[in-house]
Parts: sequence; structure tokens; C-alpha cells
Amino acid sequence: MATTNSQAQGSSAPAKLGLRKPVFINVDDIKPGTAGLTLVAKVLSSEIVLQKGSAVSSNLRNVRIAECLIGDETGVILFTARNDQVDLMKPGTTVIIRNGKIDMFKGSMRLAVDKWGRIEVTDPATFEVKEDNNLSNVEYELVNVAE
Repeated sequence: MATTNSQAQGSSAPAKLGLRKPVFINVDDIKPGTAGLTLVAKVLSSEIVLQKGSAVSSNLRNVRIAECLIGDETGVILFTARNDQVDLMKPGTTVIIRNGKIDMFKGSMRLAVDKWGRIEVTDPATFEVKEDNNLSNVEYELVNVAE
């Protein structure tokens, strides 16, 4: 009977590790200060906003940052791509953003993926992107609430 016990332990290993299925959200559901975001989006545009490194000077580390407009059928948001991420974020590509987070930049939201997240290129999306709902155009203000 010892084999059934080890088999039972083996089958429940993913549950013990705390692994769970990702919950995919829409762009329209993104709020300031959120993290752990998983979504499928289409890349509409990509523009390099900062490039430092070997192209500029031989003693600098390579740093590339691009602002990419990505979206789904509910809206669009600016995504900040860093270094190797820039190569994945080509216009027309469909990507899965895993464990994304929201950074605030000059009062507006930017979606980003740090070292704990992942970007995967996937099959082309079938949805039409709703470009007239840009969440990065909404300006937020931090308000302190007195207790």
C-alpha cells in the first residue's frame, strides 16, 4: 500500500506548491497600483524612447526602453518594454503578458513586466482592438485621505 501513498503525494504536488491557473483579464479591467496581471494583447506600435550602451559608448551597459501601445477588444494601454522585451514587442504581434504590473509615470498608467514576469509571443489574435479607450491617457492624482 506504500505505492498508493506515494502516488497520491505525487498527484497533489502542484496543489502543495501553490500553483494556480492564471486568470486572464481585459485591458479595461486594469487599475492603478495593480500587479500580477495576465492578459493577451495585440501590439499596435513600438517606439524606442531610450537607448544607451555599446551603440553610444563602449563602457556602458546596453539599455533599451520602448513604449509600445498594446490592446484588446476593451481598450489600449502603453507598455514599457525593456532590453530583450523590445525585440518581442513588434507591431502586429500578439503577446501574452504574464505577471505584469502597473507603474505610474507622470500621473498615468504604464504596464510593465519585471524579472518576475514574462512576455510570450502567441498566435495572432482574432479580436479587433478598441483604440478609442486609451487607459494611459487617463491622468490620476494621489490624494491623501485623513482619518
